[in-house]
Amino acid sequence: MAKNEENKDENKTEKLKEYGQVTLNHKIHLITIIGEVEGHECLPANTKTTKYEHILPQLAAIEDSREIEGVLILLNTVGGDVEAGLAIAEMIASLSKPTVSLVLGGSHSIGVPIAVSADYSFIVETGTMVIHPVRMSGTVIGAPQTYDYFRQMQDRILGFISSHCGADRKRLEELMLDTGMLTKDLGTILVGKDAVEEGIINEVGGISDALKKIHSLI
Repeated sequence: MAKNEENKDENKTEKLKEYGQVTLNHKIHLITIIGEVEGHECLPANTKTTKYEHILPQLAAIEDSREIEGVLILLNTVGGDVEAGLAIAEMIASLSKPTVSLVLGGSHSIGVPIAVSADYSFIVETGTMVIHPVRMSGTVIGAPQTYDYFRQMQDRILGFISSHCGADRKRLEELMLDTGMLTKDLGTILVGKDAVEEGIINEVGGISDALKKIHSLI
């Protein structure tokens, strides 16, 4: 019996170390979205990443589990791969179990859809969210099809965000294309209560508020 408990503790520690995931008391599963959301290409070893191939199977296992009753998502991300980020957001949104998200340092770019994909969202007072147009690194062919592809991708992001929070789609597009805040770039930085006032995040709060909410939803 003691050996089994020891093995469980070791597995729990390994999961936390490797994936930033652990099951809390009352069967709440904790998932962290940190650093850069990694897509199909591996990022450098010295870059903090959240790998979507780690998160998606975990979310599927959570949905299938009879033991886990709710999910708490902690976010401190600069954004990353659009397709991978949207896949994570869609998976969280489709869970039948209660979900709560908490934005800590920041939830930028593709981190915004992930933050709003939960049933209820919090942001700390100093937390930030950056809303900006889709960017792509590397060589981009200057053709109408390329512009159409970028536009389609932005429409997908705007559509997802507006359908999972209280923000108006037109207002989100205004924030995304604002020219007055980011130097030499388009977009808007929202800090804490600003994200709540815009209807993107439900409430300003911390970890205790997030845990109380997930317990109440369960």
